[in-house]
Amino acid sequence: VGVGSWCFHMTLLYEMQLLDELPMIYSTCVFVYCLYECFKQENSISLFPIVLLIIFSVSVTLVYLQWKEPVFHQVMYGVLVACLVMRSVFIVTWVYPWLRALCYTSLGIFMLGFLLWNIDNIFCDSLRASRQMLPPGVGVVTQFHAWWHIFTGLGSYLHILLSMQIRSTYLKYRPKVKFLCGVWPTLHIEPQKTS
Repeated sequence: VGVGSWCFHMTLLYEMQLLDELPMIYSTCVFVYCLYECFKQENSISLFPIVLLIIFSVSVTLVYLQWKEPVFHQVMYGVLVACLVMRSVFIVTWVYPWLRALCYTSLGIFMLGFLLWNIDNIFCDSLRASRQMLPPGVGVVTQFHAWWHIFTGLGSYLHILLSMQIRSTYLKYRPKVKFLCGVWPTLHIEPQKTS
């Protein structure tokens, strides 16, 4: 996703846009599979959700190659994100309530990025005009599209930590969030306790 996004923002070519947007669908499908299958025993694979997500990915790709409408991609991506949100909220409500803070922080940061991206889309011309009157340092922080990338990246990272914590807890490992340099959250997984 990062390489595709970099290529697209560098060139603004449609082919590079596909390298940005289609991997978002594919990687989120993997994420959906992991979160919906997190309560399986080790080394067990469910083929039905894999086949379903592959069919979804291929269908979205084929439709998007023919119908070059960004709103279609946004809706399909939104469907996948909604599946993740619903599953996450279910898990932290009914299974592991002590993970609510991490879940809601990741979702909140992601949604903040989404909000800023929409503000940038809706008010792009006014924001661009306003930036012309602001000092250079201040104008940079009004680049809401850039903040979208930062916040959705951070929100996704925290959600990956949440998913890893859910899975490792289920497998009876002892996961613990630790902060690198007191700021950056990382997950440390200790081996299973022996009886």
